[in-house]
Amino acid sequence: MQIMNPATGELIRTIETDDGVSVRDKFAVAREAQPAWAARSLSERVAMIKKFSDLLKRDVEIVARDMSLEMGKPLQQARNEVNGSLNKIRFFAEEIEKTLAPEKVRQDGNTEEILAFDPLGVVLNISAWNYPILVGFNVFLPALLCGNTVVYKPSEFSTLTGLHLTRLLHEAGVPQNAFVSVVGEGDIGAQLLQLPFDCVGFTGSYATGKKISETLAGRMTRLIMELGGKDPLYVTEECGDLEAVADAVAEGVLYNNGQSCCAVERVYVHEKIHDAFVEQLKAKMQAWKMGDPLDAATLCGAITRGNHLSFLKAQVDDAIAKGAQLVLGGKPQEGKGNFFPPTLLLNASHSMDLMREETFGPLIGVMKVKNDTQAIELMNDSDYGLTSSVYCRNLERGKKLLAEVNTGTGYLNCCDRVSAWLPWSGRGHSGVGSTLSKLGIFAFCHAKALHIRS
Repeated sequence: MQIMNPATGELIRTIETDDGVSVRDKFAVAREAQPAWAARSLSERVAMIKKFSDLLKRDVEIVARDMSLEMGKPLQQARNEVNGSLNKIRFFAEEIEKTLAPEKVRQDGNTEEILAFDPLGVVLNISAWNYPILVGFNVFLPALLCGNTVVYKPSEFSTLTGLHLTRLLHEAGVPQNAFVSVVGEGDIGAQLLQLPFDCVGFTGSYATGKKISETLAGRMTRLIMELGGKDPLYVTEECGDLEAVADAVAEGVLYNNGQSCCAVERVYVHEKIHDAFVEQLKAKMQAWKMGDPLDAATLCGAITRGNHLSFLKAQVDDAIAKGAQLVLGGKPQEGKGNFFPPTLLLNASHSMDLMREETFGPLIGVMKVKNDTQAIELMNDSDYGLTSSVYCRNLERGKKLLAEVNTGTGYLNCCDRVSAWLPWSGRGHSGVGSTLSKLGIFAFCHAKALHIRS
């Protein structure tokens, strides 16, 4: 498999992929190793993950540079991902023991009723490329800590990063047969799904998630999927400092080249402030310099997948044909590399693909609304339900608005953030199940009810 640099079109490295035989062998290794891994004390597993954190911090520059090279993420944003991932490790290391501790629920006469937890067995993690560390950690860290072994397939667009994570976990003491990497493209993922895993954790597109669900139908395999979104943001007339809000919205749209599951993908602005806000948003988006991901001044790097450029252009063309006004950007940059500039369209409507289908790129449509009722109706007019944002200095009004939006996460006066202490879950086409928080620990365990009579 050729690892290509999306910013230059140049070959970075050629890597030998797995095949049908090695995929089956690696699953068998992980299955055989699982009882011994589960038999290790939880404190021992936690110590390994803490050491892994130290090693990741040691190698931050190596990991971040390879991530930037293979997926086009600006280098500083790659560093941010590595450093930000340390908080997830801290959360799991601090919370796992008290979360999984057996709990005496009640005493019924001479019978104790206890809630305990067992590992699932062998977990398959088909991970995403856009945040290869942060997204992978949602699955394989709690899975390992709970006593499961893991077969980990990094995306073909972030394989180098995935192999760094594998190397560092093994260096930290996690046995090679407890965390097993598989390298390849979609055909390898399809072969993995034919094997009898106890749980599948996947992050990616709705279309692929639907195929995975159909493949596993009837097998009673636990399935945890985060499938992206079409995340709405509403700027009320009580939003406060327009420039500051526009700055936050621009970052929510453009960070990681717009290739974030919780990126802002559609914006609704109250008519009383619409024109003033749009001027601020245009200025803020223009300030996001596009260029070489390794250049410290670059804020927008390359689009990871070359074939996605035509998809982004098609969304722009469809919007313009249906009445949108193009204000910034609008087409791929000529020359080498997969570059698409920050793109802003006004007069958007829900007849446009731009406002209905996931974009996953540095472009945004803005729509003027008359009131809260119209805004909520439009925000909920979607098959997706990952995150939603409201900017409103009247906190009671803002909380009420968020309560009416059908998404797994709500942001008030902020957007595009994730906390390991809160669950990460989607509704509708945005996924099944939860990761992160205590719920994301329980996701990788079987609950066991114990009735202990003296």
